[in-house]
Amino acid sequence: MKSGFVALIGRSNVGKSTLLNALVGSKVAIITPKPQTTRQAIRGIVHDPRGQIVFVDTPGVFEKSRDALTESLNREVKNAMDGIDAIVYVVDPTRAVGPEEHHTYAMVQASPTPKIMAINKSDLSDRKKPFQFEFERMGEKMDAVINISALRGSNLSPLLDKLFEVLPEGEPFYPEFQLTDMENKKWVEELIREKVFIQMQQEVPYTITVTLDEMDKRPDGTIYIKARILTTEKRYKKMLIGTGASKIKEMGYTARKELETVLQAKVFLDLEVEVDANWVGRETHR
Repeated sequence: MKSGFVALIGRSNVGKSTLLNALVGSKVAIITPKPQTTRQAIRGIVHDPRGQIVFVDTPGVFEKSRDALTESLNREVKNAMDGIDAIVYVVDPTRAVGPEEHHTYAMVQASPTPKIMAINKSDLSDRKKPFQFEFERMGEKMDAVINISALRGSNLSPLLDKLFEVLPEGEPFYPEFQLTDMENKKWVEELIREKVFIQMQQEVPYTITVTLDEMDKRPDGTIYIKARILTTEKRYKKMLIGTGASKIKEMGYTARKELETVLQAKVFLDLEVEVDANWVGRETHR
């Protein structure tokens, strides 16, 4: 039996969270088109006859810490690389190789663990991947280069084969039924935050978070969830609520429908927006 921890490393929005969900076969990480969606290392567990792989999805790497939050995200990535057994370096061949990519590449190369480059978006035509060759050249110093499509979940078997080849022998860390180490409370907060980002798109900056205040099952079987969307400024609060509360209603509706599907129960979601200018500071010093 093989077992080990594998970090998914890469720039922001290269498809790490999509890849994690595809590997696990279940939604354990939220996915939005907005950068800086992933803010903490999230573990997804793959069970296989050959053993167990614990994938650690990390925030995107930034070349410079532009503010307290990006500094915290970069620190989260470095912490996630401690004590791991292998790295999957996820890259996007539709994006140019610039200073940020070179910074990420240097971080990966500095690790003494086995390294696999996963070139994402293999489902696209060559014309739409103008930087494919550059990444292949960078991958020559890796233990393997594998073309995948995280969105389609294609060519993941060779990636798993290579990982089981390089991982150490060992017993599983988690029971067979467990797919993530995330608590239900944190997962609910993340799911609501996903819906906020998707609904608001570019209207509101990334400096919002969600906190869950209450989650109880009532006698009739309904699950009551009370949560707050925290933002840093009053003007963002107005935008999040929307005219006639249209925005918050839509976010609440989409979040509630997915929660009901996952929890297999009727959900009453009590969602509010609150201004809290200090939440970023608390997050970065937790």
